[in-house]
Formats: sequence, structure tokens, C-alpha cells
Amino acid sequence: MAFRQALQLAACGLAGGSAAVLFSAVAVGKPRAGGDAEPRPAEPPAWAGGARPSPGVWDPNWDRREPVSLINVRKRNAESGEEELASKLDHYKAKATRHIFLIRHSQYHVDGSQEKDRTLTPLGREQAELTGLRLASLGLKFNKIVHSSMTRAVETTDIISRHLPGICKVSTDLLREGAPIEPDPPVSHWKPEAVQYYEDGARIEAAFRNYIHRADARQEEDSYEIFICHANVIRYIVCRALQFPPEGWLRLSLNNGSITHLVIRPNGRVALRTLGDTGFMPPDKITRS
Repeated sequence: MAFRQALQLAACGLAGGSAAVLFSAVAVGKPRAGGDAEPRPAEPPAWAGGARPSPGVWDPNWDRREPVSLINVRKRNAESGEEELASKLDHYKAKATRHIFLIRHSQYHVDGSQEKDRTLTPLGREQAELTGLRLASLGLKFNKIVHSSMTRAVETTDIISRHLPGICKVSTDLLREGAPIEPDPPVSHWKPEAVQYYEDGARIEAAFRNYIHRADARQEEDSYEIFICHANVIRYIVCRALQFPPEGWLRLSLNNGSITHLVIRPNGRVALRTLGDTGFMPPDKITRS
């Protein structure tokens, strides 16, 4: 009977994985005395490792910019409702792709007593030069640089911008370094106070919502934007943008002066082109301080 049910489920189009697991669980078993097979519980495949279930399917409205979520459908005209609705949806639909380049600041003096004293080291200045040269070599028309207001990010921005003449620079406190969310698994060498997660986390999440989203409907051409900030901020943004568990941000590692490239399509799909790229630097210039 159970064998027949498995065949029926598979024939009715049950999700392939579910049908296969059920079928194999029933069809393969220890024979009974009468010749029938005794079903045994299905076991997860070895590669699953007993991991918890997937966090779920992609949320297309992750940035709250899906056209249908930006209009009040109930207020459409009763007579030409469908045409009016289609027109409104088209009005709010993004047309351009955004390219987001997230740059980690260069090496700096970590022993500075105050934030303003944590300036770039000589090697850090070299790293910023190399990153600037790399960005310039891409031949892209960068629209702007948005940077953290912390000293090491400001100095990195000043050096990089020399290789991109005429580019607009904007400073913001939202991109300052901090503790975005308690990492999972935890680490022993870094344990901020709980209040720091509460304060920094809200600010860094605000930075994500403010800067990481699909293009505005009025944007006609693809844009190329540079954000110069800090490792924790970039790692958190990457996890959020890809809809990975944000608690996993500390599992990622970023070199100084590295380039992370996110692409946000008009339909809201997000792709990670590069993560922490420093392949353009000589090996002896690469650091992670």
C-alpha cells in the first residue's frame, strides 16, 4: 500500500526531492518474512549534514520597491481599472541597473588613542593608490563616491578620488564602522557590549536601506557608484543584499583596499560579481588589519 502511494505521489507531480525521498524510503527496506519490504525512515543525504532548513525563497520586494507595492490598487478606476493599473505599474518600474562598488579602507594605525589619530599607514596609502588605479582601469563612468566619515575612510577616499577626477564625494555617518548584529557562530576575541549591537546595528541597517536598493524609476541609464567604508559594514550589506542570514557576516573576510561588486537589476535581482578582490595588488601589499 505504501509503495503504491509513493508511485501516486510521484505521478501527481510532487516536488522531485520529496517524491524521491519518499519513494526510496518505501522501496528500499528490510524484507519481511512474507516477502514484503518493511519501510524505514528516510535519512537526509550526507551532504546535508543535519543542517537547519533553508531560510526560504527569494523575496522580490526586499527593498520595498516592487511597483505593485508602491500604488494603492483599491483606488484604481472601475471602468478602465486594468489599463490604469498597468500604466501606474509601468510608471514605478525601474529601468536601469545599479552597480555598487564597496571598498574597504586601507591599512591604518590601529593604536591611535583617538579616532582622528587612526590615519593610514604608508602601506595603506600605497594600497589606496593601487585601488584607485584599479577602479580607473575599469573604464567606467562612476557617478559618485559615498564614504564613511571616519578618518581612515576619508583618507582612502581622498587618494582613490585622485584617479577619478571630477567625481562627486559625499560623506556620511551611516557608513561608520560598528557591530551590525551578533555573529553566529560567536567568536571569543571580539565581544562588544549588547548596547553596541543595538546602536550600531540600527545605524548600519539604515545605511543598507538607504543605499542598497534597485534604481529609481526616473533613472534612465545604468549607474556605477562607489562606497568606501569598513569591513563589518560591507560584510553585513553583502549578506542582507543576497538575503543570506545576516548573522553570518563575520564568516566573510575582507582585505584592506579590497573591491566588492554588487549588481542590482531593475527587477530587484541581486548578483555578487566580486567579494573582497585584491588580485590587482602585489602579494606583499595585501593586509587585513
